[in-house]
Amino acid sequence: MLFPTVQFALFFPVVLVLSWALIRRQAVWKPFIIVASYVFYGYADWRFCLLLAAITLGNQWAALLIARTRSERGRSWLLGGAVALDLLTLGVFKYYAFFVENVDRALGPFSLPLPLLTIALPIGVSFFTFQAISYVVDVKRRLVEPASTVDVAIYLSFFPHLVAGPIVRAREFLPQLQQPPDPRKVAVGSGLALIALGLVKKLAIADTLAREVVDPVFAVPGAYAAPDLWLAAYAYTAQIYCDFSGYTDMAIGLALLLGYVFPQNFRSPYRATGFSDFWRRWHMTLSRFLRDFLYIPLGGNRKGRWKTYRNLLLTMTLGGLWHGAAWPFVLWGVFHGTMLCLERAWRGRLALPGWLRWAVTFHLVVLGWILFRAPDMQVFGDFVARLAEPGPATLLTAPIAVMVVAVIGLQLVPERTVERVQVNIERTNPLVLGAGLAVVIALVAATVSSQGVAPFIYFRF
Repeated sequence: MLFPTVQFALFFPVVLVLSWALIRRQAVWKPFIIVASYVFYGYADWRFCLLLAAITLGNQWAALLIARTRSERGRSWLLGGAVALDLLTLGVFKYYAFFVENVDRALGPFSLPLPLLTIALPIGVSFFTFQAISYVVDVKRRLVEPASTVDVAIYLSFFPHLVAGPIVRAREFLPQLQQPPDPRKVAVGSGLALIALGLVKKLAIADTLAREVVDPVFAVPGAYAAPDLWLAAYAYTAQIYCDFSGYTDMAIGLALLLGYVFPQNFRSPYRATGFSDFWRRWHMTLSRFLRDFLYIPLGGNRKGRWKTYRNLLLTMTLGGLWHGAAWPFVLWGVFHGTMLCLERAWRGRLALPGWLRWAVTFHLVVLGWILFRAPDMQVFGDFVARLAEPGPATLLTAPIAVMVVAVIGLQLVPERTVERVQVNIERTNPLVLGAGLAVVIALVAATVSSQGVAPFIYFRF
C-alpha cells in the first residue's frame, strides 16, 4: 500500500482513531497494530507477510538464545548464525538471479547448470532484514534486553517504516513500547507538516521530474544532446532526494501522529562540502548502520591508513550492493568508497574555499547519481559519452527549472533558519495545520498522472 493513495487515505484515519482509542489497553493495542501493519504490508501480496513473520520469529528465537547463553563464544556463534540466516534470506530473494547470471557469464563454456529461478522481491525486505540484524546484535552487545515476541513483531512490522525506512534501531524503538504514548506530548504540528511536505516532494516534484525529464532521457540517452542530458542528471539528483526524503517525511509524520518518534534520515545532503559530510546527511540511518555493523567491526580507522581505505571501500561497495542486484549499484558504491578514501588521503593537504569544496562534492555526487539511475552499464556509457554532445535543450521548461533549482537551492539555506521555521510550525494550531494539509492534498492531487502514483524509488531496495 502506497502512502499517497486513496486506499491509504481510507486505511490510516481508521487505524489512527482505533490506535488512540485502544492505546491504554496495551494487551489489545499491540495485537491491533500488528494486524494493521500486516494488512498494510500484505495489501500487494499476502505471501510477503509469511516472510516477515518468519524473520520476526527466527530473530526473536535467536535473541532469546543469545541472552540465555553465558559463554561469550557461544553468544558470538549464535549471533553469527542468526545474521547469516538473515543475509541468506536477503540473498535468495534479492541476489540469487544476479549471482547465477554473473557466474554463468564468468565461466563461459565451463558454466554450471544452475537453475535461473524467478523469485518475487518482497517490498522492503532490505529494511526489515537490517532492523532484525540490529536487534540481535544489540541483544548480543547487551545494549537491549530481549523484548517480548509481540514487541519485536511491532518493531519489525510497524507500518510507517516497514517498506522504506528509516532504519530504526531496536534500542530506539523498543523502549517506546514500554509505556503508552502521552497524547498531550504528541507533536501533531510537526507530524501534519511533515506529511504535507512529503506529499509535495513525492507527487508534485519527484514524479513530475521523472515523468517529464528523467525517465525519457535515461530510456534512450542517444536521442538527446548535452543540454537535455545535463538537465536529466540534475533532475534525477532532485528527484531521488524528493522521492526518498518525501517518503521519510511522511513515515516520520505518520509515526508522530501515532505517538512514536523515528530518527532523522536526511539533513540537507546537497549542502555537503565533502563525501564524509554527504553521508552524515544522506540516508543517515543506513550510514550509521553500515558504520556500526560493518565499518567498525572491520577495524574502522584503528589499524592504519591502508586498512582504513580497505574498510571504507568494502563498506561502501557492500552499501552499493545493498541498493540492488546490478553492477551500476555496485560501482556506485565503489565510486563513493573511492571518494571517501581520496578525501581522507588529502585531508589537511588541500586548503580549498568552502564554496569550491561544495561545488566539487555536489557535481561528483551528481555524476554518481547518473551511475545509480542507469539500468545497465551500456546506458551509463551512452549517457556520459553524450554529455558534451552539442544540440538543443528540448525538455527544459520554466516549471522544471524552478523545481530543480528550488530543491537544491533550499538545502543551502542556513540550518538555523530551518530550525526556526520548524519551531514556528510546531507552535501553529493543529487545526490550522490540518486545514493546510487538506489544501496541500487537493493541490497535489491535481498533479498526479492519469497512470496513478509511481512507487517510491526505495521500495525496490
